[in-house]
Amino acid sequence: MEEKDKELFSFADFDEYKSEHINAPRYSYWKSVWKTFISDKFTVAVAIILIFVVGFALIQPSFSGYDPMVAPNINNAAMKFLSPSKEHIFGTDNIGNSVFDAVWAGAKNSILVSFICTAINMVLGIVVGAIWGFSKKLDKYMIEVYNVVSNVPFLLLAIILSYVIGAGFKPLIFTMTVTDWVFVAYFIRTQVMIIRDREYNLASKCLGTSTWTMITKNILPYLISVIMTYVSREIPSLISYEVFLSYMGLGLGSSIASLGKIISQYTSFMNGYPHLFWIPVSVMAIISISLYIVGQKLADAADPRTHR
Repeated sequence: MEEKDKELFSFADFDEYKSEHINAPRYSYWKSVWKTFISDKFTVAVAIILIFVVGFALIQPSFSGYDPMVAPNINNAAMKFLSPSKEHIFGTDNIGNSVFDAVWAGAKNSILVSFICTAINMVLGIVVGAIWGFSKKLDKYMIEVYNVVSNVPFLLLAIILSYVIGAGFKPLIFTMTVTDWVFVAYFIRTQVMIIRDREYNLASKCLGTSTWTMITKNILPYLISVIMTYVSREIPSLISYEVFLSYMGLGLGSSIASLGKIISQYTSFMNGYPHLFWIPVSVMAIISISLYIVGQKLADAADPRTHR
């Protein structure tokens, strides 16, 4: 019996290093974000539509040669108000220009303005807000700045600045970022103040960790989902502001195409040619709604609590 037992059993080797190894599944944050995002098929479909629309809007005007200041067919009555067809997908307008080319040229500029403004607002807002949330000296000054800015309606200030500094690409970017980053900074400041006094941050501070390291390593990574949520609202809202200002005759001005300018021009043709108005409005709605849906899903996917 003893010989048979020896054949059935064998001694296991002991390795003190292997005994300390924790056998847990490997976790990759960004891989988990991607898996969570693509798990929603509807959002993936919306993201594909968004990529196609934005990509087409950024590329198509380079080949169309559309110029809002040029009316090549103004004396050709046969080219005016043509219905949508294979040759003119969205038809032509009151001066014979292709509505298809005009809409995508306007969409390109509206998208560029909103993306650039969002980038400026978020970079300034996150940096200032993160420092603001830690610095009590800075807080007493910045809170007064915020109180003043928050009591001035953004659109009113934007309209006044547009009249003062004029219309154009750079003036519009300045108009839409001069105060908006303060709201981002205040939002980040509030989030930082919620996290900064947690136990691990207090321990890190006691160990002599610098404030900047605590902000970049201990706090901002926890705010990725919150920042993504803010961005998903910021881009569509800035597109709407740009469209409104251009609709009012401000914004980018008459020499640069924009969705707001095109909608303003085609509003007077709603009775006889309603498609001229609804086509640019629909393009704006598709871009804004798609950006919001994709941004919200990315924000949810960036939250580690949603990861499996």
